[in-house]
Amino acid sequence: MAAVAIRNVVKRYGANTVIHGVSAEIADGEFVVLVGPSGCGKSTLLRMIAGLEPITEGEIEIGGRVVNELEPKDRDIAMVFQNYALYPHMTVEKNMGFSLEHRGASKAEIAGRVHWAADILGLGALLQRRPGQLSGGQRQRVAMGRAIVRNPQVFLFDEPLSNLDAKLRVVMRGEIKGLHQRLGTTMVYVTHDQIEAMTMADKIVVMNAGRIEQIGTATELYDRPANLFVAGFIGSPAMNFIPGPAMGQGAGITVGVRPEHFEIADGGLAGRVRLVEPLGSDTQITCDVDGIEIVAMFHRRVAATPGDTLSLRPLAGETHRFEASTGVRL
Repeated sequence: MAAVAIRNVVKRYGANTVIHGVSAEIADGEFVVLVGPSGCGKSTLLRMIAGLEPITEGEIEIGGRVVNELEPKDRDIAMVFQNYALYPHMTVEKNMGFSLEHRGASKAEIAGRVHWAADILGLGALLQRRPGQLSGGQRQRVAMGRAIVRNPQVFLFDEPLSNLDAKLRVVMRGEIKGLHQRLGTTMVYVTHDQIEAMTMADKIVVMNAGRIEQIGTATELYDRPANLFVAGFIGSPAMNFIPGPAMGQGAGITVGVRPEHFEIADGGLAGRVRLVEPLGSDTQITCDVDGIEIVAMFHRRVAATPGDTLSLRPLAGETHRFEASTGVRL
């Protein structure tokens, strides 16, 4: 296990800067998720940690050692990709043990490590199969097993669940989190899915346009987003943004209210119902408030139909204020 330090890291492709001097500290044994929209630089940053992309400026330290000039094989990391990258002609057992074989490990050591990882991931009955005989979830477990057998200081995951269907993604999220709890190894995980980030991470790094917007726990990001970008990115459905004057605030203020923080009560915003979405015991309602779309989520059944007018009042103490010009939290 090892801590990872990212210090003032810059990445340029010619005249184009894609990472703008980012810094982050990842503690030994921590599960950190890099999250942000497509093209924000999160995968590029992960690849620089892995040594697959050179660093233009700054430094990356793994286990107290600056690794800028080290080859990936010398960084004591293991990476799991979204496309699994398994050898189709090899059995599961051979795929999992290949890196150890390449390093010259003995047959006994390879067999021991592979069967240990297979037991953890429930692959014991599949060791003699080939990747083409496996489901997507099983292939992803094999890719994880191949990383585990190396016993690295740091695991790196690059959107490993993006090729799986929604139900299997939920299952695999739990498996990866359980794997971290069992191994206690430092993990850095990239995803564009903020739900994935919030349910898995000890700490989340929110990125946008090659910069870090905020670092914190899921609760910290949800309760006190640093700016409009984080407020709108973290949480599902997304936070509503309302001009200050409509909320009795100043003209330079934007007020944020999460969908679940509205109540139907007198003295609220007059919203004309556009869409009602029953979600079992919950009800999600989309309203038009003077041309602004407002989404409200109620943890009960609400009898409303399109065309109705509802008075939507934010719950006391559950609004967020941002400077409209900069987006910074006030």
